[in-house]
Amino acid sequence: MLFVVALPLLAETDDTALRRLRAQYHPGEAALIGPHFTLVFGADDGEAGRLADALDALEARPFWFMLDRLARHDSAPPARTAYLFALPDDGDAELRDLHDRLNPRPGPVPFEPHLTLGLFGTAAAAEQVARIVQRQHLPIRGRIETLALLRRGADGLETLKTRVL
Repeated sequence: MLFVVALPLLAETDDTALRRLRAQYHPGEAALIGPHFTLVFGADDGEAGRLADALDALEARPFWFMLDRLARHDSAPPARTAYLFALPDDGDAELRDLHDRLNPRPGPVPFEPHLTLGLFGTAAAAEQVARIVQRQHLPIRGRIETLALLRRGADGLETLKTRVL
């Protein structure tokens, strides 16, 4: 499976806080990759050439973003799990534009730029952590200057291409 991610530059304290949150509440993914915005999710390996070419052809500049709100996504029953996401206001339009240019066909779910903070056993647990994160860590300001094309395999993530904006 292929992914294209935007890798944020963050202040050291913000980067540390996000990495700790992800390590505690989303350890499987946090061990693979640090904080990021996924722009292309789970493309077939046969798309590697097209995605590499699309990254080369992008006319985009680095941009600032601000994570200033949280959202919870509850899984459909019978599952009771819930994801907690940090969402940008500033930078949202730029991330949506990059997503649209890298994905020629719309997916089944509308794209919403987000940074995943964790996966929780219950919505109540996610809500409890959300209150703490909102009070102690937000807002977080960062900059997007780098995109990466990644392949997920049995041994983790392999970087196929990096594009500096």
